[in-house]
Amino acid sequence: MNPRELTAEEIAAWLERARRPPRRVLEALARDPRAAVRRLAAHHAARAAALRAEAERLRRLYREERRRAGGRIVAGVDEVGRGPLAGPVVAAAVILAPGTRIQGLDDSKRLRPAVREALAEEIRARALAVALGQAAVEEIDRWGIAGACRLAMRRAVEALDPVPHLLLVDGRDRLPGDWAQEAIVKGDSTCASIAAASIVAKVFRDRLMAEADRAYPGYGFARHKGYATREHLEALERLGPCPLHRASFLPRRQLDLFAAPAGGVSGGAQNT
Repeated sequence: MNPRELTAEEIAAWLERARRPPRRVLEALARDPRAAVRRLAAHHAARAAALRAEAERLRRLYREERRRAGGRIVAGVDEVGRGPLAGPVVAAAVILAPGTRIQGLDDSKRLRPAVREALAEEIRARALAVALGQAAVEEIDRWGIAGACRLAMRRAVEALDPVPHLLLVDGRDRLPGDWAQEAIVKGDSTCASIAAASIVAKVFRDRLMAEADRAYPGYGFARHKGYATREHLEALERLGPCPLHRASFLPRRQLDLFAAPAGGVSGGAQNT
């Protein structure tokens, strides 16, 4: 291809179709006297660099997991909902089938909601096993947030079938029990199955909070998911707490209004 014989629009279409344009052509585009063509070349170079970086990130994500697994069945475990003022803690445990490679897999906090939703569906469809566990508001208030997180994660692991040989647990703390396990700080951004668990747990909890918004209108649960946003705090001032609010997390002025919850989201495990 001779770039001088093509318009900028034709070059843009060609770059869109070309999988690996020859380097000499790309260099010619970068030197083209037309500013629009040089911008196309720069855009293509930036996109190619981003794709290479993403491919390398995924290789590291899966490589770290394979290194730790050593051929064993490994489950990644993560929880969401540690910080909100309301709603349960939700944990997920995921066993990825050997050789499974899911494009875009990452820490759920770094993904847009629509991307998380799509990835959660793909994980459920392609994983060897996915299980969920919850710790209810009452359990958070009784055992504290650290104990409730461990409880939710244990419930998720206990619901897995098959039983994993090794748990990779996000964070610093190991789970109580006889499982072989490793606690990995920032595991949701370094190990594939933990990243998958973080996505599944986040999507499931977000849906629970959307349901809570319908059950307890006025707090904005569907938008803030129970976190201490200005909207949420103003609603608490106006309405007082509802059964989904964690008494142990509320400001003093809200505790004065707090009545023992009559319901809430129940705990327990769920194999999906």
